[in-house]
Amino acid sequence: MSVKNLKTYILLFLTATIWGGAFVAGKIATTTLHPVSVAFFRFFGASLILFPLLYWKEPNRPTPTRKDWIVLALLGLTGVFLYNIFFFIATKYAPIVKSSLVIAVNAPLITLLSALFLKEKLNGRSIFGMLLAVFGAVYIITNGHPSVLIEIGVAPIDLVLAGACLSWSTYSVIGKVAMKTYSPLAATTYATGFGTLFLAPFALYYTSFASVKMSGWDVWLSVLYVAVVVSAISFVWWYNGIQKVGASTASVFINVMPISATVMGTIFFNEHLSMTHIVGAAFVFSGILFNIYSKQEKAMFPLIKKGANI
Repeated sequence: MSVKNLKTYILLFLTATIWGGAFVAGKIATTTLHPVSVAFFRFFGASLILFPLLYWKEPNRPTPTRKDWIVLALLGLTGVFLYNIFFFIATKYAPIVKSSLVIAVNAPLITLLSALFLKEKLNGRSIFGMLLAVFGAVYIITNGHPSVLIEIGVAPIDLVLAGACLSWSTYSVIGKVAMKTYSPLAATTYATGFGTLFLAPFALYYTSFASVKMSGWDVWLSVLYVAVVVSAISFVWWYNGIQKVGASTASVFINVMPISATVMGTIFFNEHLSMTHIVGAAFVFSGILFNIYSKQEKAMFPLIKKGANI
């Protein structure tokens, strides 16, 4: 494994770890603020950081064409506007088991869409690694009883969860297209800007002065966390990972999120770390390593074959 790829994998792992904290922060932030308000404050804050950073780091970036603006607007629509409305509604109204399942479903869905639209090739070993990681995530989310998913049944909120999965997966796939021309920083910044614009009119409607006044330091600290750390920093890392190793490989790291959420729950809410979490984490990490090394082996095979013909 090259040092360059190792750095990418570490950043993808840190991204998923950071995103695990978004469930905790979202739960706190929506106690007094409307989900749409939280989403707007999140990306408005991120925009204040990303745009100056983009102008400083990439002064000679390419000027978007009309077609590029459409692609970048679609990024803002899917990954910022739609996903975050769905996500914060889910954290407020859905059972934590169901809202957490967005994590497990995203990985195979991104892999499927990448194979269909980006022509990313999959082999049996990488698919097996993905399934291992997804099983580990589901095992943690359901506290070692996957059958609970059948008992919970189907409810209207499930449409919101399905929308979250579809919008984030679409965002990840379109992002790969955008990064043929733009850097991860530029793609993230433009998507954040468009998403903030889409959210603004809804935020004006749903945000009241009373709700802002009622929000304590814990709410605003949570908003700051999802704006700066989750959005401005980790979104760039996510797109960097997609650019370097592909959307299907990057998506496997999403399954680290329930592990992160569990650890943060232990720290902030005095929840207990159980054997279920350890077993689930073992499946997740085994799946990630299986997927990574299957891709490494695939990349090395042509070199070995070429050497054998010399």
